[in-house]
Amino acid sequence: MPTIVPDFPTGGVMHFNRYQQAAIKTLQPAAPDADPVTVPLLGLTGEVGSLATAYKKHLRDGPGMASGKHLLREELGDVLWYVAALAHRFDLDLEDVAAASLVKINDWWLTTPTADRIFFDATFPQAEQLPRQATLTFTLQQRDRDGRSVAVLTHDGRPCGDPLTDSSHIDDDYRFHDVFHLAHAAVLGWSPVTRFLLGCKRKSDPRIDEAEDGGRAIAIEEGISALVFAYAARHGYFENVHHIDHEFLKTIATMTSHLEVSILRAADWEQAIMTGYAAWRQLRANGRGTLHLDLNQQTLTVE
Repeated sequence: MPTIVPDFPTGGVMHFNRYQQAAIKTLQPAAPDADPVTVPLLGLTGEVGSLATAYKKHLRDGPGMASGKHLLREELGDVLWYVAALAHRFDLDLEDVAAASLVKINDWWLTTPTADRIFFDATFPQAEQLPRQATLTFTLQQRDRDGRSVAVLTHDGRPCGDPLTDSSHIDDDYRFHDVFHLAHAAVLGWSPVTRFLLGCKRKSDPRIDEAEDGGRAIAIEEGISALVFAYAARHGYFENVHHIDHEFLKTIATMTSHLEVSILRAADWEQAIMTGYAAWRQLRANGRGTLHLDLNQQTLTVE
């Protein structure tokens, strides 16, 4: 990698744009008929390998070896140079790349701060709001005509929706899947299915009722529930899993991109899914359960 002769005061604050401008002054022209991306891309690959070697030496020699830390600093600098060079070749601004990376990482790993949380139905009459706190009960009953078990959800002693079977050739307790919708309501403050089950659709605004609480939105949420269940079945129903593949969460974001919930983060969805499955596993183990939903605390707990 070429040596950069700084054209800025050493020891001062270095911004990505200034670093990129200084770095590309030492970027050599590509050979005739050669792809200008090839050399910096292969260089970045090589420097990442060199960084791994430097860290291996750091582990071998111990953290007390001053030269080890110096070598890590040097190799990281080489990686940064090639990143700046590649950004230039792709006609990208390194500072913009860094800012976009932070937005992406925050979306993946940090849930929406409490201070920034929005209740989508805050301006609607109380009867059209998701209950900020509620107690619901799941029970199992036997259907007379075929003997199959059905899950019955009740709120204040009144049934919510229809009794549900697994609707499958195998007994996998999907009959309790309404708990996932309740978790969406608790954590995200969003669930067209829960609004339907609890009778709190926003009918005072016909456009919101149709677009956000209507059949299409309900179908999308049911689709998400089935999609996540298939994924969860391959991962032990998240019993010993703490994170969900980001590409999978991006699929959910795509499915909901035209809905109000789209302003929330992938990390919010991950929290909602994990909350729902923690409750579902308890319902599955006990065959019944009383749930306490708290939108203010974003919790869904099972007795």
